[in-house]
Amino acid sequence: MRVWIPTLVVALFIITFVVQPFDIPSGSMENTLLIGDHLLADRVRLSPPPSWAPGLLPYRPLQRGDIVVFMATPADVTAQPGEHIVKRLIGLPGDHIKLVHGVVYRNGQALVEPYVIDTGGYDPGRDDWPNGGPLFDTSEQWAAVMPNYVQNGEVVVPPGEYFCMGDNRDNSLDSRYWGFVPAANVIARPSVIYWSYRSDESDYEAQGLMERLGGMVSVIIHAPTRTRWERTLHLPR
Repeated sequence: MRVWIPTLVVALFIITFVVQPFDIPSGSMENTLLIGDHLLADRVRLSPPPSWAPGLLPYRPLQRGDIVVFMATPADVTAQPGEHIVKRLIGLPGDHIKLVHGVVYRNGQALVEPYVIDTGGYDPGRDDWPNGGPLFDTSEQWAAVMPNYVQNGEVVVPPGEYFCMGDNRDNSLDSRYWGFVPAANVIARPSVIYWSYRSDESDYEAQGLMERLGGMVSVIIHAPTRTRWERTLHLPR
């Protein structure tokens, strides 16, 4: 006990305040993050720096283009309360955002986003947002308040909020569908993929105890052949 208790305390401290493990259950961030990627997220870098030691740790504010982990907002009816979501930060407070034929315009400038997947399909509500007409799957809560943030055909990000989108733009429920992410909901930034296991979304849908145990056994058996070894220690950008 004298050996293990201090180790356990240190491990709990690190998981709570420094890094936290997450895995990716959906394809909304492909190909930056794949289903089955297991990553460590940095909880320190995005924290507010302490007044007594502002330069001791590598604190920095959120920047456009950061990949962030945040808790689901109440308007995101597809997620469970407190569920962790991973998206890319597109708009900071004060930014003007719109999409024209799938291209994101921020403050009047078209963004160059080499990480984005484009399937080639066209949906005016999704790809010419917010001016293309109804966007299906939009939450009722967000649909009711979104007009308050539209100015001259662009959505203006309010203070203390962020606009986030998935890299797999045609298959991502993001701020277009459920609105802004409060700054208080952002908890971490993915730092490194420590293991990647070839999976699909059905692997994360097991509910019962026996299904979960069966899934664990399957992972153990197939780990050597289904591990994406080339993604080990990959740094997501």
